[in-house]
Amino acid sequence: MADERNFRSSYYEKVGFRSVEEKRSLEILLKERPFDKAKLKQFCLRFTVPAMHRNYLWKILLDVIPVYVDSHDFILNQRRAEFHDLQKALKVTKILDDYTKPHLMFLTMWLLRTRRAKLDMSTQLEIPLHRAMSRMAETLWHIIDIDCYEEKLVDTYWILCGLLDQVQRLHKEVVKLREYVCTLLEREDPELYKHLVKIQALHNIPYDIWFCSCFAGTISNGSIAKIWDKIAVGAYRILIFVTVVTLTTLRRILLRYENIDGILDTISNITEETSEVIVNKAIESWQQSGSTLIS
Repeated sequence: MADERNFRSSYYEKVGFRSVEEKRSLEILLKERPFDKAKLKQFCLRFTVPAMHRNYLWKILLDVIPVYVDSHDFILNQRRAEFHDLQKALKVTKILDDYTKPHLMFLTMWLLRTRRAKLDMSTQLEIPLHRAMSRMAETLWHIIDIDCYEEKLVDTYWILCGLLDQVQRLHKEVVKLREYVCTLLEREDPELYKHLVKIQALHNIPYDIWFCSCFAGTISNGSIAKIWDKIAVGAYRILIFVTVVTLTTLRRILLRYENIDGILDTISNITEETSEVIVNKAIESWQQSGSTLIS
């Protein structure tokens, strides 16, 4: 019976029915009043969020809006007002102007709101952690799909705030995440692991940028949202699997190089097609490992 169910699920996925079933399941969850956040988190851990529901679901999971639908209009009005207050304060102090790019504006506003802003903001934005966050902000701006520019500004900012809260947590775990990557790569592909160690490349991979940007600017915008579905619920250990799968997917090219420069060039120029392969494999490996419930 189990084999029959597995075959049926596999068949449905190949003919495109699985996404339909997932969409229906999510729509049922979104009809509950109030929302059951635990069930919505489980959905994100198990499935890819349909693009048409992603903005809304992320806002729920990242506490931009509450689980009580009757409160949404009031809360969104408050969010909008706070957004404009922050924006105005930074323009009055001439930190921002009308020509500031949206992603830099969002990050600067987040720094001010979280009381991290310093007088020399330009220098502060060059800190490696903030450069990574800037990449994340820029990618988010491109993947949030809202026609109304004003609404897109406000929604993107508040969703980013929620994601950056997750980045703040995982930033403290970067050393452990790097260790897990080395352990997993050695187990999954000993030949590649030994080669990267031999040419001193394994410890020079830009882990901090990859992890703290959640692969923004590395994985293509068309694929990265699938990973961020998991980040939105705090499951940041999926980044370990994205890292390992990135390396193993590119292994034939990486094994040719005898220096770090070639390695860095290859992992910095991943195509959209390869990005999609990496993301799908990483999610599958992560789920098979039993890590769906582990942060």
